[in-house]
Amino acid sequence: MVMTSPRSEFWSGKRVLVTGHTGFKGAWLCHWLLRLGAQVSGLALDPSSTPALYDLLALSDRLAHDFRIDIRNRAQVGPAVARANPEIVLHLAAQALVRPSYRAPVETFDVNVMGTVHVLEALRHCDATKVAVIVTTDKVYRNEEGAHPYGETDHLGGYDPYSASKAACEIAVASYRQSFLQQAGIATATARAGNVIGGGDWAEDRLLPDAVRAWHAGQPVEVRNPSALRPWQHVLEPLGGYLCLAQSLWNSPDQAQAWNFGPLGRDCNTVGELLEIAALAWGGRARIEVRADQRFHEAGTLLLDASKAQRALGYQPHWGTHEGVRRSISWYRAYYRQPTSARVLCDADIDAWGAAA
Repeated sequence: MVMTSPRSEFWSGKRVLVTGHTGFKGAWLCHWLLRLGAQVSGLALDPSSTPALYDLLALSDRLAHDFRIDIRNRAQVGPAVARANPEIVLHLAAQALVRPSYRAPVETFDVNVMGTVHVLEALRHCDATKVAVIVTTDKVYRNEEGAHPYGETDHLGGYDPYSASKAACEIAVASYRQSFLQQAGIATATARAGNVIGGGDWAEDRLLPDAVRAWHAGQPVEVRNPSALRPWQHVLEPLGGYLCLAQSLWNSPDQAQAWNFGPLGRDCNTVGELLEIAALAWGGRARIEVRADQRFHEAGTLLLDASKAQRALGYQPHWGTHEGVRRSISWYRAYYRQPTSARVLCDADIDAWGAAA
């Protein structure tokens, strides 16, 4: 099969709604869609970090609609979706971190399950919508802590509230797809991606942003579990997958299924290995300190089998882990030298990613 990439001839003029558009992945996705010529609307809370990539990319001035709505508020979600009248929906809004899910489990389930249900319910009444991609996570699988990469047919599970809420979200999406959306002609798929890195992420409690903040301040980065193994990806890898999946669903609604998007084969690294790559790219006195924290359970080994997307969609990653880390650190270092250059930096990465196909 010919390798697929996001195509401007497909996206140009399409009305697209991105939920979670003020977040790290959402901001990158909106910027990319605008470059492709789409008419983009967003629905989310205010940006949660300072600085925020959403603000640095001046997205509020470039979107068709910028709804600041909590997806837990069903009364507001429906009218906003109706006003955006999207042909394609990319649902990223979520409580997306493991450790905060222990501190606020009810909120995590409310956002990730009922918030998603509110979006799906709104789509039932939007005649224009033809495709919906609901983003979950690689942590939806029942993790046996083995070397087996999880594929789409493996059992769902979730030890921590975040993982469990996302597994429950998968079940809710499948129910809506079978009960309502398929009959309405809305091809609805879920997308499960690995751990994402990239320039412009300043969220708390994420590995690379924590490292960059520490190193920029001349401090060591503290690591809880350096031996944890994860399928790391540059942010453009899963986003490219979501876009290609939406393209495919437009004409092939039979592909309304669950899809993994992760690194090729066993291109996975431990937390410690990833930070060593990042420290080398950062240079100077980038230091790493181990501070074990056993208060919260986190998976030790998590591997993802993304061969289905490579086989059935013709999609595969463009950059390996080393290149993804190098690109991420390069973005941050350039930003700190010239803070107004975020849009230029994102454009450069998107161009380089496309050229690597």
